[in-house]
Amino acid sequence: MERRAGTQRKNPKAVLAVVLALVAAMAVVAFGIALPQEARAATVAEKLADLRVRPAGTMDGYTREEFPHWSDAQEYGWKLPVGTPDPGSCDARDAALIRDGRGEVVGNYCTVSSGEWFDPYTGNTYYQPSDIDIDHTVPLANAWRSGAASWTTAKRERFANVPPDVLSVEDNANASKGDKGPEAWKPPRTAYHCTYSKKWINVKHQWALSVTRAERSALKQMLSTCR
Repeated sequence: MERRAGTQRKNPKAVLAVVLALVAAMAVVAFGIALPQEARAATVAEKLADLRVRPAGTMDGYTREEFPHWSDAQEYGWKLPVGTPDPGSCDARDAALIRDGRGEVVGNYCTVSSGEWFDPYTGNTYYQPSDIDIDHTVPLANAWRSGAASWTTAKRERFANVPPDVLSVEDNANASKGDKGPEAWKPPRTAYHCTYSKKWINVKHQWALSVTRAERSALKQMLSTCR
């Protein structure tokens, strides 16, 4: 006896998916439309555009002690070199000196006694840790005025101690900077303006801090030096 092959009913959803895939492929060929494969990381310029613009907030209630700083390095994600003496004694300041230096001599209690530090702000090299300050790229007072006043103490402590937010620089350059934004102070070494603006923007974006109009304008100008 002859058996008749049964007719299969096509799934309309599957047909639609095939049609859409064909249309998308034709669009890529015909119009050069690139289909995203995965989420693309935002550029620094996009991060700057994303920052909230508002006037600087009040300094009421601010002291540096509102940002507990130079806390335990390992608790805040610092990776110390293998062989660092007494690593459990290193605070974030010690860890920054070790990270940013060359040939540094570290003794008991994580005391950094000598080394070589290139200051990106001035372009000069220093050999005594007493000549070096650890700068918060976005100063603590600036952070306070741009949103951190409403944070918990624990969040302010994290801001003041995590590795991406701090940098070893010459003490006089750091004193000159104070709590100024890029609209009022820029590194004397113009070759560093691109990197400095990127670091500033990344910190503000990471922590959802606001910028003033003058600050945003200065950052745009500094970004224009990037090549």
